[in-house]
Amino acid sequence: MSFSSKTKNELSRLEIDNECCLISELAALIRMSGSIQMMGLGKVNIKFSTENAAIARRIFTLLKKLYNVQSEVMVRKNRQLKKNNSYLMIVNNVDEAKRILEDTGIFKKDSANYFEINYGIPDRLVKNRCCKRAYIRGAFLGGGSLSDPEKTYHLEFVTNSAKHSEDLCKLINSFGLNSKIVTRKDNFVVYIKEGEQIVDLLNIIGAHTALLKLENIRILKDVRNNINRIVNCETANLSKTINAALRQIKNIEYIERTIGIDKLPENLIDIARLRLINREASLKELGQMLDPPIGKSGVNHRLRKIEQIAEEIKKERGELDGKKNNYNKK
Repeated sequence: MSFSSKTKNELSRLEIDNECCLISELAALIRMSGSIQMMGLGKVNIKFSTENAAIARRIFTLLKKLYNVQSEVMVRKNRQLKKNNSYLMIVNNVDEAKRILEDTGIFKKDSANYFEINYGIPDRLVKNRCCKRAYIRGAFLGGGSLSDPEKTYHLEFVTNSAKHSEDLCKLINSFGLNSKIVTRKDNFVVYIKEGEQIVDLLNIIGAHTALLKLENIRILKDVRNNINRIVNCETANLSKTINAALRQIKNIEYIERTIGIDKLPENLIDIARLRLINREASLKELGQMLDPPIGKSGVNHRLRKIEQIAEEIKKERGELDGKKNNYNKK
């Protein structure tokens, strides 16, 4: 089962007592996963379609609690690509369907007594903070999805109405989040891509178990990333140190073959011999071996002098290839 399905199953089991929150959640479910069928002569019914059994039970429970409606339930087997079952619920009672659509702000009677569809989110449905949370929860159950956080951080709501996507985006952002809208084919997608903000949204809609799992994954990923950065940094520094040491040794050996180390200035002889004996030592370690000890910058300065002397010898002997060795200060 996907991380998104587990989150929806958790949300579908949440208990809600406030009628206002039940209506808000139902309103979002109708807009996201429901459809309205006009049959003429003022007749209308409501259809819900979902592949998640827990969401189907949630819708059935909401209708039962709010309106005591016995909706017709049908289960269809999806044979294509061995997909899950599809659950279809229909509210056939015309009067109850109209009442539901009016209560959820989807239908609004005009002066001519015809029903007009409202694609936005009515303010009265999300006046209270608890109702805002319920509406977002219903929107996620009806048309939301959450990517596997092991791979990427991405949460989205897919709706086919530009007005609804704008209102939903504003509703989510009223909690201090930064959701955005993108068009995908004929749909409008409200999405969040930052892991921390996805955690905040899961907290808002009440998916606390999913929140904890996502936080654990985020912590483990951060630890792995930090370790990788440290290892890469240490590896790069070690590589630079080794390359610098090899270059220093090469210069000292060249001087020894040509003029001899004893011909170097007195303050360079000791450091040259120490470098040949201690090929893997750092600049700091070489400095501590001297008597009296000197710091890393002092060792670095002396080795640069040795490099310059080696280049001068090569130039005098006509062996300089024109490519000056760049001494790494590290």
